[in-house]
Amino acid sequence: MSIKTGIDEVKKKDIANGLSKLLAETYTLYLKTHKYHWNVTGPMFQNLHTMFEVQYTELALAVDIIAERIRVLGLKAPGSYSEFLKLSRVKEDDQVDRNSNDMIVKLLSDNEQVVRTAKEILPLLENANDEGTNSLLGGRIEYHEKIAWMLKSLLS
Repeated sequence: MSIKTGIDEVKKKDIANGLSKLLAETYTLYLKTHKYHWNVTGPMFQNLHTMFEVQYTELALAVDIIAERIRVLGLKAPGSYSEFLKLSRVKEDDQVDRNSNDMIVKLLSDNEQVVRTAKEILPLLENANDEGTNSLLGGRIEYHEKIAWMLKSLLS
C-alpha cells in the first residue's frame, strides 16, 4: 500500500531503486569498515581502531534510515548479501592481511563511490516533490565527503 504524501508516483520506483544501490553500498562499506576495525595493526592502531568503530557505527544507523526511506516510497528494501552484491559498486575485501595504509586507501575510495551513487539519485528528485529523500541524500553526501577528507588527510 502506497502512502499519499504528494511524492510523484511515477518517480517513486526509480528513486527507490537508486536508494537500493545506496543501501547496498552503505551496507558493504559497513562490513568492510567493521572488518578493518577488527583487523587493523601497526603504529596507528589505536587511532584507526577507534576511527573505524565510529564510522561503522554511523553506517549501521544509515542503512536503517535508507531502507526505511525505500519502504516509505512503497518498495521492498533489499537485505541479502546476494542482492547487495548485485547492486553495489563497493566490493567486499576478502584479503586477510591488509596493512593499515591499504585499508585507508580502500575506505577512501569506497566513501567516494558512495558519494557518487548518492549524487546519481539527485536528478531523479527533480519535480518529484520528495524532500525526505532529498534531505537524506544531502546528509549522506555530507557525511561521506567528510569521511573521505579525513581518510585522505591520513595519507598525506
